[in-house]
Amino acid sequence: MWGMTSATLVGRLADRDSWRADDCSMAAALDIVGRRASLLLLREAFYGAHRFDEFARRAQLSDKITATRLRELVDEGILEKRPYHESGQRAREDYHLTQKGEELLPILLGLMRWGDRWARPDGGRVGLSHIDCDAPIDVEVRCAKGHSVTAPDIQAALRG
Repeated sequence: MWGMTSATLVGRLADRDSWRADDCSMAAALDIVGRRASLLLLREAFYGAHRFDEFARRAQLSDKITATRLRELVDEGILEKRPYHESGQRAREDYHLTQKGEELLPILLGLMRWGDRWARPDGGRVGLSHIDCDAPIDVEVRCAKGHSVTAPDIQAALRG
């Protein structure tokens, strides 16, 4: 049976009723990438989509939603536009992940793995493996010294 697991709050954070989670980094991140359409477009970018029509078709989004969300991801520096030109066609731009965008990989993989376990009775259709050794990909939280970490292992304190 699963028990209640949570981080340990220390210092000023220990009294939960004496502070609010204003300026929360998680809320700020969700403001940027927390929409379903944005996450689906990021999934497609990680799978190799670059062109607008690929994003719209593969994520099954309308052109309007695709354009809006791609513009937001570019404005946030998560995707960048790069010009390309095919013979006989007008110049166009496609989309590529920036370093900021690539650093979202653990979040997207974590959501996928959670979905495989809890949201899909069949365990999901896409399996991910390491290209060099074919071992399955997993997502794990570790401290800077390499220890595996779960919520009860975390201590939260105000920085500064």
